[in-house]
Amino acid sequence: MHPLHSDTPLPPRMNSPMGYVPHPLCIAAAEEVQRHILAHEEWSEDANQGKMFGVLVVEDESGSLGFLAAYSGLLANRNDWAYFVPAVFDFQQPGGHFKCEEAEISDINNQVTLLEQSPLLHRRRTLLQQAKAAMEDDLKRWKAQTAAAKQRRDAMRSGTIPCTMTDEEMLRESQWMKAETRRLRQRHEQAIALLQGKVEAMEAEINKLKMLRRQKSDTLQKWLFDQFRMLNALGEERTLTDIFKDTTAGVPPSGAGECCAPKLLQYAYIHHLHPRCIAEFWWGKPLEGEVRQHLHFYPACRGKCLPILQHMLLGLDVEEPLQPTPVEAAPCIVFEDEDLVVVDKPHGMLSVPGKTDTTSVYDFVKHHCPQAEGPLIVHRLDMDTSGLMVVAKTKQAHQRLQAQFKNHAVEKTYVARLQSPLPESKPHEGTINLPLRPDPTDRPRQLVDPAHGKPAITHYEMTGPDTVLLHPKTGRTHQLRVHCAHPQGLGTPIKGDPLYGTAANRLHLHAAVITFEHPTTKKRLTFESKPDWSKDQQGPPL
Repeated sequence: MHPLHSDTPLPPRMNSPMGYVPHPLCIAAAEEVQRHILAHEEWSEDANQGKMFGVLVVEDESGSLGFLAAYSGLLANRNDWAYFVPAVFDFQQPGGHFKCEEAEISDINNQVTLLEQSPLLHRRRTLLQQAKAAMEDDLKRWKAQTAAAKQRRDAMRSGTIPCTMTDEEMLRESQWMKAETRRLRQRHEQAIALLQGKVEAMEAEINKLKMLRRQKSDTLQKWLFDQFRMLNALGEERTLTDIFKDTTAGVPPSGAGECCAPKLLQYAYIHHLHPRCIAEFWWGKPLEGEVRQHLHFYPACRGKCLPILQHMLLGLDVEEPLQPTPVEAAPCIVFEDEDLVVVDKPHGMLSVPGKTDTTSVYDFVKHHCPQAEGPLIVHRLDMDTSGLMVVAKTKQAHQRLQAQFKNHAVEKTYVARLQSPLPESKPHEGTINLPLRPDPTDRPRQLVDPAHGKPAITHYEMTGPDTVLLHPKTGRTHQLRVHCAHPQGLGTPIKGDPLYGTAANRLHLHAAVITFEHPTTKKRLTFESKPDWSKDQQGPPL
């Protein structure tokens, strides 16, 4: 435990690692850790490549205040650097079970690689391909000769050309050529089968090794997860295998138990330290595809950490994770006829009903138009986003409007306030093309992935130092938020974005203009809404 000298009062309850505002004591502890990182060149270079660090403010049994520090995963290929709490289970020890098994799996990998890259296997596959090609060529050539012979016999029978063969001779020629086709195919197939057998024998050995590698990897992974015996404040212990058995995947994801929060809590429980508040911050560059800001605080990841922390926090008085505050204000009706309603949604309101009892746009329209047919909602805005939404009142209108969204025939403009002015290196107008996919370990966060992401294109125009108009050409989840925050996008998050920037009293993103074709009259309609940032909710930031 590192000493923490501060007159700041302790929080009355432990904050949730899954959503919080960093307590001043955590900020002070994080600053100590950041100074420590800068002072250690032996591993600070690796940290600069991007690493999550965490702090846990604790009290010992005598009431003395201090903090623990941790990093996620390995730091410069080690998990035992002084100053930081150790791993929950150190599987990196030389000569330990994990390393020995890992070496055997690595040896199998090398054997597979040698066999797959074997010149003998390559030569046999080449000979097999050549044999198959030779059979195709010979059969094609022989079939052409057979067809020409048949054409000649038919011509002799019809008297088109002089007849030089008796009917019996023509019959024997036909039978011989058919039999020769079968013999030709048989000779080639025998040669191919011999080569195929040699190739399959080597491939069988490769597959046998791959199966052995998979079995050993699965067994080792299961063994490893069983070594992570996670404690909670009640003194209860559960393995990762047990913790994750009731999740959707049923098994722990790779790297589970190696993040900051589980490490910090495990050490505190073992050493009889009482956790008081916790925070995690990002140091260095974002990892490829991710949006992380240097020195910004982030919640624990949901995929790896949420099931573990649900167990580890039992016995502590923990606050609920901070969530965006729902609003009860009604949407403003901008336009309405017998086919549709255009509403101006306030921030903090869901588009469709969620897990809470708060009113959504769907609920509002259903109450306002009780005779309206479902499904009503044509498109959605994030809960934190305000602005214009089109809602259908009939099934036919819904179908036609949805087709326009699907065919990118709807034009939308959003206005956003950025967390900081646009970097000087960025042009004031342009197009961002960054494909997106969900982060399976930390939903609902999105990742930039050129190889596997779905196309996501946004045109932007700066209208002020920190104000931008955004014209999405596609409609991916969190598209505008990621395109603003990512270094290859605008390089600065939208103000108040708790996922990709710094949380505030609201997300400063507003759907300001929408243009579409009326589903019945076919007239092109445009509606506008100006954001009123002065009406932002007041109170503590998220």
